[in-house]
Amino acid sequence: MAQPSTVHAIKANTAAVSESGKASTAAIQDLTKAYQELATKNAKNLTAAIQSLSAVKTPAEFIALQQQLIQEGVQSAVTDSQTIAHLTVAVFTAAFEPVKKQFEAAQKATVN
Repeated sequence: MAQPSTVHAIKANTAAVSESGKASTAAIQDLTKAYQELATKNAKNLTAAIQSLSAVKTPAEFIALQQQLIQEGVQSAVTDSQTIAHLTVAVFTAAFEPVKKQFEAAQKATVN
């Protein structure tokens, strides 16, 4: 028969894994939503850019608009990549933090 401390450790480990799964599922849903919103935004921006470029009257106007669109695109890409990176870190943190805490608690219990 398992000792009480072993049973407690098994229950704690199971709870940590369950919590990890729930937290990572929520974080993955947030990341998926961000990717969907990004795809929608990029499609709208592309449509608007094509419409704007097709409406220009002179080569100089075309070049100026093209440079503006490139600058806006780079700024948007940097912001979007920072958002995605933050959400990706949140996924891994959510997945591993409960297990990490349980591991640390088990180490402390072993030392004491």
